[in-house]
Amino acid sequence: MTDELDLLREANPVSRDEGPFRDRPLDLAAEHRLAGLSRRGAPEPPRGSRTRDARTSNSRTRGLDRLRARHTVLAGAAAAVVAVLLVVFPTGGNPALAVAAPRPLVVERNTAAVPLAEVARRARLAQARDGVTPARMGSHYQSWSMGMWSGHDAPPPITVPEERLTRWNADGSRTDIVVATDPSHPGKPVIAGDDNKTVSDGTVLQNTTDLPGALGTTTFVDPPPHDPAGLRRYLFTTLGAPGDGTSTTALLEDLRGFLHEWTPGTRENAALASLLAKADGVRPVGAIVDRLGRTGQAYTYTPPGRANAIRYLLILDPDTGAILGIETVYLRAVPEYKIKAGDVMSYEAWIY
Repeated sequence: MTDELDLLREANPVSRDEGPFRDRPLDLAAEHRLAGLSRRGAPEPPRGSRTRDARTSNSRTRGLDRLRARHTVLAGAAAAVVAVLLVVFPTGGNPALAVAAPRPLVVERNTAAVPLAEVARRARLAQARDGVTPARMGSHYQSWSMGMWSGHDAPPPITVPEERLTRWNADGSRTDIVVATDPSHPGKPVIAGDDNKTVSDGTVLQNTTDLPGALGTTTFVDPPPHDPAGLRRYLFTTLGAPGDGTSTTALLEDLRGFLHEWTPGTRENAALASLLAKADGVRPVGAIVDRLGRTGQAYTYTPPGRANAIRYLLILDPDTGAILGIETVYLRAVPEYKIKAGDVMSYEAWIY
């Protein structure tokens, strides 16, 4: 047996002592995903940074969802849904170069910071005034996700901008559409991911539908609770998290996964604001304009420990509690992936 183990170790091309896949403690995000794997068997790939295993070539891989083989939606319905996307973000044929990676968002100077408890109070008042809007399955958001190569001769990371729409139809089927677009630079060619290729702004990368009743990769099947404690249990029970699920990093990662699949209603917005108000380490920093031009309130969180050198930035509507966006930024360089301090790992802007 000893000889066989020695042979296996010699055959392993990945060093245990150096390189990006060396033995070392897991950071909080990795622990969270490992816990999800233990609970659910096959968690959805993270929608943040996307990497290629150093044991393979330096070619690009899509770390986001792989396009799944599904029945194509009827042409008329597909055109109608695509039109919704393209109305939000105009497209064009400008042959200018593809846009570089975004810089971290900056809080506006000399603006008052609104505490999350106050946002929750305002959200409850808005609900009492305007009535209850229920949560619904499906989501609509714009994402900027970093993709990277590994290896000493790897090129710098790139950022892939995509608009994503998931809609549940009256017959129980689910439509998924992904469009290559960067609303910050309309009309310019867009990096589409695989092999660092570019496509015209507004190119439809995915337009598929599930059969009625098929859940596909849906994780959050049941409707969310309306109270903060119940909502936290719902997020933790569905996705899993390290420890007892009370860490702020686990909460933010669970929340991101939930918003990929559901659009919160007025009660859920108020509950989420209350939940974030009690989260350790989340602090208000002032007004900010997001990448879709909307003004909101910004809140930051930096996980403790050197292994977790990233910063979360949450943007909320201060009057309704709706989460407008979540940005994650590297606070220190990661040379093996050509990542510099201040690079944006991911940003998602939800569209309501």
